[in-house]
Amino acid sequence: MKSDNSRSREYRPRVIDSSVQELLQISGAVVLEGPRACGKTSTALEHANTAHFLDARETRALAELSPGMLLEGEPPILLDEWQLDPPLWNEVRRSVDVSGAPGRFILTGSSVPSDDATRHTGAGRFVRLRMRTMTWQERGVGHPGVSLRALSEGEPVAPSQIKMEYPQVVNALLTSGFPAQIGFEPKAARRLLDAYLTEITHTDVFRLEQLNTEPRVIEHLIRSLARNTASEVTYETLAKDARVLAPTLSAETVSKIVALLERLFVVERVPAFSARLRSKARLRRSPKFHLMDPAFAAAALRATSEDLAKDPLTAGFLFESAVIHDLLVYAQALGAEVWHYRNSYGQEIDAILTFPDGGWAGVEIKLGASQIASGAKSLRDAAASIDAGEPKFLAVITGTGITADLGDGMVTFPLAALGA
Repeated sequence: MKSDNSRSREYRPRVIDSSVQELLQISGAVVLEGPRACGKTSTALEHANTAHFLDARETRALAELSPGMLLEGEPPILLDEWQLDPPLWNEVRRSVDVSGAPGRFILTGSSVPSDDATRHTGAGRFVRLRMRTMTWQERGVGHPGVSLRALSEGEPVAPSQIKMEYPQVVNALLTSGFPAQIGFEPKAARRLLDAYLTEITHTDVFRLEQLNTEPRVIEHLIRSLARNTASEVTYETLAKDARVLAPTLSAETVSKIVALLERLFVVERVPAFSARLRSKARLRRSPKFHLMDPAFAAAALRATSEDLAKDPLTAGFLFESAVIHDLLVYAQALGAEVWHYRNSYGQEIDAILTFPDGGWAGVEIKLGASQIASGAKSLRDAAASIDAGEPKFLAVITGTGITADLGDGMVTFPLAALGA
């Protein structure tokens, strides 16, 4: 049964809740994966009737002495931080096979175990969901008014003049999406984010694999990823940036470290979109890297509100990352995927969404309302180069703009208005 101290604050509903509930109806086990402290345990507890916490000493002892006891109780049964005892994966698989009933287990994990072989046997029994930090709407930032689902179904947007000013956007970028930090001012949350960064670089990475790389070099790489967020960047570029601290650092080692950060869900890559082109342009294939939360990226850069207020270029990159973050959350709820697009003619689309029915949509991201017209033009031009049928919609998402229909399937709205 659930522990009395399993929840210390009121639960804030998450977009992922509906997906968890839906998958529990059809799958034997649902696996919630995401960065530490993003809210996986709280969300899982909302859907579980029995809970076991593998980071508790008593539970770990029980797992060693009698693992079968962790599979008993009223389902769904939560196995929190299951990766601390990887053999549990196969125990759960066998239990699901024997039962044949859906909704038996919820597994949560903040890292991917190094031994991936045991995880391949989950096909047909486990469904994975990537959980991220909270979106602007989940945090209560802004005014809901534009639904991604409604846009994908062809519904028009309702014009609105409600908009955020630049200082409010900066404040939202510096406000963490980690549930435990909701309500904290950016300066207070910054201390926790700095501690989080230290824990990653000094402890978490080395739990996955023993490296000969110093923590300060890993921190520098995270800072470099933050500096290049929303941009195509090579491992060699990242290595070159970090050689000020480690002169012999290779691109191969950087690739290995980035892979470890991905296993910790600290870094997320957005792949390049692949499609037929109407021109002779060639597609760029490099992914873009985003850190798990824009406020964490700002902390890695040591950027303050005063810094970003004077540096709209950096604020713009962080804002693009914030939009991609929220699109990833809402797209997952629709079974959609998020990509980026760039061709050899220099045409770009910041985000392309592909939907289960084969449709697609394009999104241009601009920090300020004054960039809406130029953003709409470049988006139309780039979309015209893609031979994949007419898009479901094209959108310019802004920080300080308004909500409006721009005609010809194009809309614009601020991130503060976007919801599931």
